[in-house]
Amino acid sequence: MDKLEIRNLTKSFGHSEVLHDISFTVRDGEFLSILGPSGCGKTTILRILIGLEDAESGTILKDGVDITKVPSAKRRMGIVFQNYALFENMTVLKNVQYALVKSASTKDTFDKEKALEKAKEMLELVGLSEHLDKKPRQLSGGQQQRVAIARTLALNPDVILFDEPMSALDVDTRLSLRSELKELQKRFGTTMIYITHDQEEAFAMSDRIMVMEAGDIHQIDTPQNIVDHPADDYVKKFVINNINTKINSLIQFARTEGQDS
Repeated sequence: MDKLEIRNLTKSFGHSEVLHDISFTVRDGEFLSILGPSGCGKTTILRILIGLEDAESGTILKDGVDITKVPSAKRRMGIVFQNYALFENMTVLKNVQYALVKSASTKDTFDKEKALEKAKEMLELVGLSEHLDKKPRQLSGGQQQRVAIARTLALNPDVILFDEPMSALDVDTRLSLRSELKELQKRFGTTMIYITHDQEEAFAMSDRIMVMEAGDIHQIDTPQNIVDHPADDYVKKFVINNINTKINSLIQFARTEGQDS
């Protein structure tokens, strides 16, 4: 079953059209990565889906219902940004609690005490129980991103959107967060749409990948099918060749490290 259906989406900024009549679906419980270089339109799609931008034309269906004009707060979608978007004057615990008591989707369900317990539960889930009383500036980048993920999961959205959430993190932290995010998705069964320009990241995490260039979709398929049957030369060059280059670099690095030791 499709959780989202996007039909004929078009968007321009000034005289520049950044999305060209694109259509695709996102399945219920799926992890879909939107992969492409900077400026290809992937973040614009995300902002339109959650209601931060309006499209010139096109329709967004969620569970078969047209939400194209529905306010962002009523779409039951969450978003995790690259820059964490945490309140610096609040503790880790208060960041999550505050979201629960203020969000339109949860404020009628959670009073302060219930929100406090839910916040503790979600922060324990992402391994931050020992950091509840710290301010964001006292945490590492990976820990701050875990707070942002816990806050979003606490709101229990139907769909979670990720805008290159790991691009500012070091390699070891990215690898750890990838694994944790996939485990959280399995546990909650949440539909996730993940924006990235990193081919390796997309292939490691996704059920399907949507490959974009300059406002157009070149291919949307499983990682294996993209490797076995790239749709065109762009997919071969941007996806397959880049992955092979990264693999060869890692092999060469491992060999060098072995010789040095």
